Amino acid sequence: MQATHQPTVTGTVTPADLLRLAALYLRRHGWTRGTYYAITGITTPTPPACVVGAIGIACAGRRINHPEQLDGLDRQTYRHAVAALVDYLDAFQPVRFVDDDGFPVIEHSSPYAWNDDPGRTAEQVVTTLEKAADDWDSLHTDGGEN
Repeated sequence: MQATHQPTVTGTVTPADLLRLAALYLRRHGWTRGTYYAITGITTPTPPACVVGAIGIACAGRRINHPEQLDGLDRQTYRHAVAALVDYLDAFQPVRFVDDDGFPVIEHSSPYAWNDDPGRTAEQVVTTLEKAADDWDSLHTDGGEN
């Protein structure tokens, strides 16, 4: 292979891959709550992000304000990564809201409400993304293979 030759990538990006990339993004660029991306006063391609915003950046390689901005396959991969996070939160860190009669308002944990909890820290968010990725891998791989 010549030095300028680009090898073909044949692997599939999994939800676990995106969760780990989102964790890495947050470690490098910072975390925020209450909005997808922090307002920094300057336009930056890599602003601090919430947990879902970081998954979006990991998927698209740029800021996205809504999943509809992604191409079909990327949109599906993004949604699967968010769903993997929700599954992990449901199992290990549930955030449930109930009405005045004690009935659930939403069926699954909300990654937005979880991210925006006033007691949440950036380290908790990063660690949870990494654990959710490990959980997805343990449920969807066999001997390290998809």
